[in-house]
Amino acid sequence: MTPAISSMLFATDLSHGATHAQRYAIEMAKATGAKIHILHVCEELTSDAKDTLLLYVQDEEMQRDLLSRRVELARKALNQTQDAFWSDLPAEDRALRGQVSSVEVVEGFAADAVLRQAKDRGCDMIVLGAHEKGRDYTFLGTVARRILRRAQVPTLVVPFRSEQ
Repeated sequence: MTPAISSMLFATDLSHGATHAQRYAIEMAKATGAKIHILHVCEELTSDAKDTLLLYVQDEEMQRDLLSRRVELARKALNQTQDAFWSDLPAEDRALRGQVSSVEVVEGFAADAVLRQAKDRGCDMIVLGAHEKGRDYTFLGTVARRILRRAQVPTLVVPFRSEQ
């Protein structure tokens, strides 16, 4: 017997490929009745980037503001992307937005954050888009590869197909 899918994590990098992958997540949620957790990870700054920021921006309050604005801007972009995604769906599919139980932005290293959120939320599946590198690119993105290697639940990586 195939295990039931009651909760899935959809990880987005806010790209066109991720929007394409979200359609698959929505269709699976429609078929299974699963809750959907939507996650965007705002990559943590490298130590070199932080050192550069501290070197060129001397005001401590401005440093904190710049660091916190990164996450705020990512949250705003995620909300705009979600609004556009849902408004583009046929009317009968818009009701599926009710199955979205969370839309979240976290800061961290993408693969680690996706796997941690999937585990913490008890997700039965992870859905994400493949890296957009064009038609002849045969490798998965680094994040997708890391997630596939370490995931404890089924993971669907949806390749991006541009409209022709």
